[in-house]
Amino acid sequence: MPIATPDRITVFDRPALRARRDRASPGTGPDFLFAEATERLLDRLADIDRRFPAALDLGCRDGALGRAIAGRGGIEFLVQADPSPRFVARTAGTRLAAEPEALPFAPASFDVVLSVLLLHWVNDLPGALLQLRRALKPDGLLLVSLLAGDTLGELRECLMAAELAEEGGISPRVSPFAEPRELGALLQRAGFAMPVVDSDRLTVTYPDALALMRELRLMGESNALVERRRGFSRRATLLRAAALYGEKFGQADGRIPASFEIVTLTGWAPHPGQPQPLRPGSAAARLASALDSTEQPAGEPTTTAKPR
Repeated sequence: MPIATPDRITVFDRPALRARRDRASPGTGPDFLFAEATERLLDRLADIDRRFPAALDLGCRDGALGRAIAGRGGIEFLVQADPSPRFVARTAGTRLAAEPEALPFAPASFDVVLSVLLLHWVNDLPGALLQLRRALKPDGLLLVSLLAGDTLGELRECLMAAELAEEGGISPRVSPFAEPRELGALLQRAGFAMPVVDSDRLTVTYPDALALMRELRLMGESNALVERRRGFSRRATLLRAAALYGEKFGQADGRIPASFEIVTLTGWAPHPGQPQPLRPGSAAARLASALDSTEQPAGEPTTTAKPR
């Protein structure tokens, strides 16, 4: 069972996650997933006609987002933070090692918070979002991407089937991912105004499932669940998982697909000048008039449109 504390359940092993990110810090592994998510995030930032002088890059890795900003969004001062001290050491400028669930920033410190593919690793996502909202100035922008939904669904299915067949039981090997529809509610719960959730599905092909698992390890995205089985995986289990993956999902050219669902969250720290929903009953025109239908009192049968 996950470790329970009085106020939350611990799903991820934070020291293990830092160790995996430290191991990925030399930059010898693939970075296509982070590069893709970074470009999508910065495209959304460029669509917003505002300047954000003070910015936080949470989960900066080796500083790729900071290098790619290149003046977009009117960013003049950027703080780069990551759970991995080794990643932080590879960045330039203002930087620090920081956990997303224990941010060291004063309230109203930033005009914008950017984060690329980090927050799917937090144990308390509502709490982390609340801290980020507090770190934003009024009318400040949150722009975050994280893995969610169907990410690595094929790998999860095949690993479970292989472990059950080879070892007579299963252990968690792929992280649980939030559903996109749940994330909008979490933004509202954290106090963000005008929340928007966008989802993009990315399919990447590999020679086989073993190559996929190697790349996840090199990216620092391998299993860091508290309930994971300790020790090395059995060779027979991994080989069976690879065979099942090829049989069930293999393409005509022999390669296998892996699904990644990148969800982008947009929200604003509340400010009195933001658009507000109208009060019930304050509309200047009746909906029934716009639809050319007859209005009925509450509780009466549904209206039908007039014949034309």
